[in-house]
Formats: sequence, structure tokens, C-alpha cells
Amino acid sequence: MDKSEILVSTTEHIPGVEYEIIGEVFGITTQSKNVVKNIGAGLKNLVGGEIKAYTELLSEARDIAIERMRDNAVKMGADAVVVMRFDSDSISQDMETVAAYGTAVKFK
Repeated sequence: MDKSEILVSTTEHIPGVEYEIIGEVFGITTQSKNVVKNIGAGLKNLVGGEIKAYTELLSEARDIAIERMRDNAVKMGADAVVVMRFDSDSISQDMETVAAYGTAVKFK
């Protein structure tokens, strides 16, 4: 199965589908901004408002984490991931770690 075919759901139940639990899956990435964007973010911090460089950073990290979680699910022979969640943490002032995790399941 191709990873793009892996259904990802934040709910525990997929309506009309029976499945067996395979196990936990996750995808993780750590991203940092470049120096130029970091300076721009610092200036924006003085006046307030959305810091678009950080928003882009977290959005990109989220997409990579989901992709890696799907890769993990494919390796386990899963058809879907249920109860998918995100977790994030700052490692330093300009580095963010994002994890996507859930339960891999196989359709009956």
C-alpha cells in the first residue's frame, strides 16, 4: 500500500469499518528557521502580531511528521491510523520538534 492511501483519523472509530489494532505509530521531525527569518521574527515580536515564519515552520513540520507517521504505518502493514494526535516542543529559541502519533490498524 502507498502511504498516501493510509487513512488518518483523529477519532477512535471509523464508521462502517471493522479493524484490528496493530500498534503504535509515530513520525517526528525537528525544524529550524534560517537566520534571516529569525531576525524578521525578532522584529515582528517588538510590534506584535502573527510571526508568519514560525507559522510556516510549524505547518511544514506538521506535514513532515504526518508523512513519516504514514511511512511507519505502511511498514507495519496498516490500512489506517486512528486516534492521531500531535505533540510539539521547542528545543531552543529557533528549533521546534513536532511529533504525529496514533494507533495503526488493519481492516478486517
